[in-house]
Amino acid sequence: MEALIIGIAGKIAAGKTTVAKFLEELGFCRISCSEPLVDILTGNISPYSWVPEVDFKGEPTRENLIKLGRLLKEKYGEDILIRLAVDKLRHCENIAIDGVRSIGEVEAIKKMGGSLIYVEAKPEIRFERLKLRGAEKDKGINSLEDLLKFDEWEESLYKTSELKKVADFIIVNEGSLEELKKEVEEIVRSLSK
Repeated sequence: MEALIIGIAGKIAAGKTTVAKFLEELGFCRISCSEPLVDILTGNISPYSWVPEVDFKGEPTRENLIKLGRLLKEKYGEDILIRLAVDKLRHCENIAIDGVRSIGEVEAIKKMGGSLIYVEAKPEIRFERLKLRGAEKDKGINSLEDLLKFDEWEESLYKTSELKKVADFIIVNEGSLEELKKEVEEIVRSLSK
């Protein structure tokens, strides 16, 4: 099997990380697009063969991650987070990149021969998942209305709906975990041919 790079995109709580975890079970190394940002903010740069020079440190809050991401993309190009993620996992044959946010990142993945999975689910389902996971980063999304506002904000920032148009695979994640796992396995099988 040829080395595979799969990017995973979608709105908050659509199931991106769950898809990435299923890929990990299939032998992929898993990384989030934000992981290099967290590493730079916290000074954990030893896993990288190179690190962009940036004068920005702090807590890895959502706000700081967005600021640093913008700064790096302005200075080093839209593909910087993908390049850093792949560099960190350069010892891996197959890589799953969770949280792809921009067309530039998708283009970088596709230039490397990779594919994009776009994961989607109805807002009501995503809101229920948010409540269940209770993650610190999700504080401030306390109602379906808050989620819809977050979706609008994220769309204005990243144009996430554009990613669905360029996806190689679209998963509607509104069923069971078993159904989702089967879809992921099918995608990997089709890419391995």
